[in-house]
Amino acid sequence: MPLPRRGHSVAPVVPTTTPLDSPASVSRRNFLAGAGTLAGLTALGGLPRAWAAPAVDSPAEQVVGRLYQSLSAEQKTQIALPFDHDLRSRISANWHVTKPKIGDDFYTKDQRQLIVDIVRGVTSPEGFELIEKQTEFDDGGLDGYSIALFGTPGSGQFEWELTGRHLTLRADGNSVPKAAFGGPIVYGHGEESPRKNLFYPQTVKVNELLAALDPAHAAAALLDKAPPESAVALRGRDGQFSGLPVAKLAADQRQLVEQTLKFLLAPYRQADVDEVFQVLKANGGVESLHLAFYREGDLLEDRQWDLWRVEGPGFVWHFRGAPHVHAYINIAALA
Repeated sequence: MPLPRRGHSVAPVVPTTTPLDSPASVSRRNFLAGAGTLAGLTALGGLPRAWAAPAVDSPAEQVVGRLYQSLSAEQKTQIALPFDHDLRSRISANWHVTKPKIGDDFYTKDQRQLIVDIVRGVTSPEGFELIEKQTEFDDGGLDGYSIALFGTPGSGQFEWELTGRHLTLRADGNSVPKAAFGGPIVYGHGEESPRKNLFYPQTVKVNELLAALDPAHAAAALLDKAPPESAVALRGRDGQFSGLPVAKLAADQRQLVEQTLKFLLAPYRQADVDEVFQVLKANGGVESLHLAFYREGDLLEDRQWDLWRVEGPGFVWHFRGAPHVHAYINIAALA
């Protein structure tokens, strides 16, 4: 699927099966109290004035440079590609950007360690632990995944990309300006029991958000059928979006949306989180977003919706939790 125009343990939440229409469901006040405990995440209004994004001298990008310099001429013929190569524009929940796998003899022991260090650099400590568990479950660990290097580190345009089953990560030193994460990324988990999958805390959190809304707003956000998971291209300012417009919410409810986004972003490094909120602010803030939850795919028939989507002109977060998790993030500032 082409790159759109302009193209993890997650912080813990106690799972609940409380029906969303129950008096025991979460209140706005309790939700804010819980979300407010997330440490180290930058508030929407508290970002630095300069554009916040990973730079060429960010820790992960420095390791990308070291990895590139360590490659032999033969290795480069297989995994080093032009920056504008078509493979950089492809996204999927299960594919390999190049043939050599990280665990193959193709890489030296030191090179494999550098790749692990890059993954550690683009995630939070909790997010790295989450990825270790997910990749082990889905494909025997990071050794089963593949990487590519697009462009040349230090030349002005480059991107490192990791792909494999249920995972795409990027590091680009802001070579793709004002595109969060350097372009669309993917995460997932092959566990089909919803309460056992590693991203169940995200499902719990977004359903707590729905439960905290006024009944009329919650009804507007709940739809019957989800769009295809591949429908994650940015629609721009003239796009039509389904679900509940966040602009219709009161200020405290909009704060709930922001706190939920911070929770969802907890697995990623701070520079990428900061850029997400810079992009969001440039595109109109949380008020530009729409919330949608889908009745289909309610795995436990407990009205804790396993499919949900947050979307705006330059923002797509599509979470398909049934039969197992495929999730796509695509966020970029509009021209």
